[in-house]
Amino acid sequence: MMSAPVMAADLACLITKNNTNPFFVKMKEGAEAAAKTAGLDFKAYAGVTDGDAAPQITAIENCVAAGAKGILITPSNDSVGPALKDARAAGLLVIALDTPLADKDAQDMTFATDNFQAGLLIGQWAAAKLGADGVKTAKIAMLDINKDNISVDVARDTGFLKGFGIDVPDLAVLGSETDTRVIGHETSNANPEGGQSGMENLLAKDPDINVVYTINEPAAEGAFQALKSAGKEKGVLIVSVDGGCPGVANVKAGVIGATSQQYPLLMASKGIEAIVTFAKDGTKPAASDGLSFFNTGVNLVTDQPADGVPSIDTAKGTELCWG
Repeated sequence: MMSAPVMAADLACLITKNNTNPFFVKMKEGAEAAAKTAGLDFKAYAGVTDGDAAPQITAIENCVAAGAKGILITPSNDSVGPALKDARAAGLLVIALDTPLADKDAQDMTFATDNFQAGLLIGQWAAAKLGADGVKTAKIAMLDINKDNISVDVARDTGFLKGFGIDVPDLAVLGSETDTRVIGHETSNANPEGGQSGMENLLAKDPDINVVYTINEPAAEGAFQALKSAGKEKGVLIVSVDGGCPGVANVKAGVIGATSQQYPLLMASKGIEAIVTFAKDGTKPAASDGLSFFNTGVNLVTDQPADGVPSIDTAKGTELCWG
């Protein structure tokens, strides 16, 4: 028996955290292009800032009301979970992109970077660059999204700390470490303005910070501006995650020492493929390699390779970048 074709009226929805971050802009472009190729109708929605759940909940409800076949979402936080569970109960396929929800019943599958691995790589690189003596005396600034324990935030943050060699008692909670080398955690809202203000706050606590972890490259850009304004941009290692073209350019320019590159186009296209398959015959995606999510890959990008830490240079990173 032949499976039913995707109908012209079948709808796929994409809901991102905002529509300004290049990561989400590129994700929208990828999803829209894949939907067009597959013959799906497509609608895109977004919050205003990271952690802004109310517009996402409204978007989920609108997609259900419109009879969508599936939703792709980068959830702002776990408060969108009940609305997503309602969507699943209404017969929609729900795919989380990049940011899995804590409630496993709120999504059918996640297509994402291994965010813990992304953090681990930049932590290992920073430790290798500092050397054993430098690691012992490091003063580390942590610029997270916010204090809400968003899964992507926690995974990158704790991955970095573990990679650097710092004990993290609870991998599910931001700031559970007690190591005095961590000067503090500040909210960046994953944007340049927040990165700058967060970095200024941490420099006020300790002006001798020499390692800066950032949730993403826009936050890293802001952190660098704060360091530059304080005359402290030299001799500070900044590490980040994203791998967008502006971020890779900042690695090449020496603003960021290393970044873990992720692939939003692949997340989006694979998510649309899953909705197409589901619309045809009801098949849902399954994880492989023993993971609970579909791993879309990560590469460390740096022009200062470190022994024992796999990486690609900015020339290759530029070939693979987005935004």
